[in-house]
Amino acid sequence: MREVICLDLPLGDEFVARVRRAWDDQDAVFPLDQRLPGAARQTQLATVAPTRIVDASGERPHTGRPAEDGDALVVATSGTTGRPKAAVLTMEAVRASALASSARLDVGPDDCWFACLPPAHVGGFSVVARAIVTGTRLITAPRFDPDAYRDAATRGATLVSLVPTALARIDASLVRTIVLGGARPPVDRPANCVVTYGMTETGSGVVYDGIALDGVEIEIRDGIVHLRCPMLLRAYRSGSPDGHDVDPRDADGWFCTNDAGEVRDGRLVVHGRIGDVIVTGGEKVWPDEVEAAISTLPGIAEVCVAGVPDPEWGDAVHAWIVPAGEFPDLAEVREHVKSTLPAWCAPRAIHRVEAIPRTALGKPIRSAIASEL
Repeated sequence: MREVICLDLPLGDEFVARVRRAWDDQDAVFPLDQRLPGAARQTQLATVAPTRIVDASGERPHTGRPAEDGDALVVATSGTTGRPKAAVLTMEAVRASALASSARLDVGPDDCWFACLPPAHVGGFSVVARAIVTGTRLITAPRFDPDAYRDAATRGATLVSLVPTALARIDASLVRTIVLGGARPPVDRPANCVVTYGMTETGSGVVYDGIALDGVEIEIRDGIVHLRCPMLLRAYRSGSPDGHDVDPRDADGWFCTNDAGEVRDGRLVVHGRIGDVIVTGGEKVWPDEVEAAISTLPGIAEVCVAGVPDPEWGDAVHAWIVPAGEFPDLAEVREHVKSTLPAWCAPRAIHRVEAIPRTALGKPIRSAIASEL
């Protein structure tokens, strides 16, 4: 029987060793997010139905469903829109992702990865997977911390995967390359940052700085990004003993990302999730583009843009701003946005907040902040 082993462990040497052992035994691993409250943990366990659990107290059997032959990883989607799914990646997919990304980053024998993102998310786990598959040296920390980053750099780390909120707290020059994902990158990102596009279903990033990794195909259908590549998930796992896994790919192997985008000058440009688009006065507004414009105003620490129901406009563009200095007035924000974007993109209201709710990988949870009005 192929086990599905829930790893209820912090990122560290024991976590990495248990992944290696599972893969040597041709079992699959499911990294559980240790930060989840009890009810959310139970929901994920019910969704995945692992056959074993490994935690600080040891290892024990769990009533669950075996893995299919070839399965290597079960990982929860980010859950920004509703209940997370459990994506199943085969060993072939994990290996394809590790090899293609390492080739693009020109990873060599003198390189060393620093893993510090939550391994329960594919962006964090993929660093561990790359190191295992390619035999690259790996330094880990249970969570991101600027001191841990500096220490890893002094110990030889040359590569790290981060989210934008972490990037703002470090000296980027201490490593050769920073792989940046999870949320919109800063406008003034350092030259050694590579911005990735991907998702749980693609086993991490598959497009680097707008260019697809080797083996990755991109099609734009009715404005929606579709992908086909060896890194794609096998299916969404059903935790029911008599349930059936659901393959979201079409008959030709294409996966619909539900992200709007276009190929411009040979590079993929992603506008955002279809569910995030704001239709105001009949015009479409992509929150990412408005956030990027507002963030170039002086004194803006963070910004989140979302639509709010409006009797006149259908949806009105609102912006929630965490100031780093004097809070701007609405007229200033509107004029600044209109200097680079169409007038309908300018917010009709702004709100001062202390923080933007985000996922563990830095994605703004727009539904949460908009619901507070």
